[in-house]
Amino acid sequence: MTSKYIILKFVLSIQFLFFDIVLYGQSLNNTTSIHTKVQERTDIIFDSLVKIRRDFHINPEVSGSEKRTSTKIADYLLSLGLEVKTNIGGYGVVGILNTGKKGKRIAWRADIDAMPSDNPDVVDFPSINEGVRHVCGHDVNTTIALGIANVLSSQKEELTGTVYFIFQPAEEPYTGAKAMINDGLFEMISPSEIYGSHIIPSQEGLVSTKANWLFADQKVVEVSYKSSNKDEEIIRFTKEIISNLQNIEPDSKFWDMSTLADPEVGLDQPNTIFKDYITIYKNFKVENQNGNISISTYVYPSNEIKAVSIIPSLKKAIALSPYAKELAHVEFSFERAILNNDELLTESAAKSISSIYGKENVVILYGEIPFGRGDDFAYFQEQVSGVYFLLGGSNLEKGIISMPHSPNFQVDENCIRTGVNYFSSLIIERLFN
Repeated sequence: MTSKYIILKFVLSIQFLFFDIVLYGQSLNNTTSIHTKVQERTDIIFDSLVKIRRDFHINPEVSGSEKRTSTKIADYLLSLGLEVKTNIGGYGVVGILNTGKKGKRIAWRADIDAMPSDNPDVVDFPSINEGVRHVCGHDVNTTIALGIANVLSSQKEELTGTVYFIFQPAEEPYTGAKAMINDGLFEMISPSEIYGSHIIPSQEGLVSTKANWLFADQKVVEVSYKSSNKDEEIIRFTKEIISNLQNIEPDSKFWDMSTLADPEVGLDQPNTIFKDYITIYKNFKVENQNGNISISTYVYPSNEIKAVSIIPSLKKAIALSPYAKELAHVEFSFERAILNNDELLTESAAKSISSIYGKENVVILYGEIPFGRGDDFAYFQEQVSGVYFLLGGSNLEKGIISMPHSPNFQVDENCIRTGVNYFSSLIIERLFN
């Protein structure tokens, strides 16, 4: 190989490297530019989104009765030029933003139902529907999803792939997601990833999540025996062995909900007390039917290892007891889907939001939220890998605490702006990468 050839090859390599750097820089600038446009668009539509949220709040509809809400959602999506499908699993609505270009298929889900509540509203735009209120923040969740649809529609020419917006009814009774799925949702749309969020009482501006289980599971364990003259003894014994599954002491800070945000042992601390636990609902149900006596109650394991240990532990305790011959069965008589965030998608999503909006605004949790909370978004995750986020809505300086299901529930409405920005940018990043 001649020296001239070596020099020429070196020069060409440097040129190609230079072009690669230029193209990478242009790509980076384009990505940065589109997130600036996201924020500019969000600022433009923010006041209109607040009006939409307040309209939903003034006109709440309980699970299964979301007719007006779904009509408003469909009309808004149609005004953006999206393809719209309605009456899926009840009053479910789907908006489809098709860029006309090949690419990823990303879904965003929002829940739309309100709750029965006789408590007076604490905002200046109270519910006009007696006995019904948005005290869980679904009016905010819905509005954020509409905002994302607006922002992404405004950037359609810059995007590739397809974005689906799923507006789900009946989340509160944990039935709406299954109803939409059973009504053919995933025959209508084919997302490869799905995302969603919910308001929580952390400070506005913060978004939280974690890989794998985000909430403790909720199951009903049932132990059944052949009825005999030992029934009273068996009932006492079974209540005791189920209660012994609980590994949290009665005087633990665990039971104080304010500890969830404790700076030393809260959910966002590596040494959190909210992991590797089982809790038991001590209000047992005892039934005597068809010659059998059954004892049942709710159990709340925080992870899969704890969950799968419950039945074997009870069977072992009974096998070593005087009541082994009377045992009919030990089983879970009720189970529900559990939120289970995909590890790789969770890591990628957290990095995306952090890189655009600041690492200080993204909180990675280390423990699982207790007390039987959850979201039937979990049924969507059984079909499509995805991530569920917790979006702060509180403003402590203003005395605003966004604790779902509480009588004084309210939000700092700037969380709408935050949600639209964070999650519009996230979806764009997922479409590009």
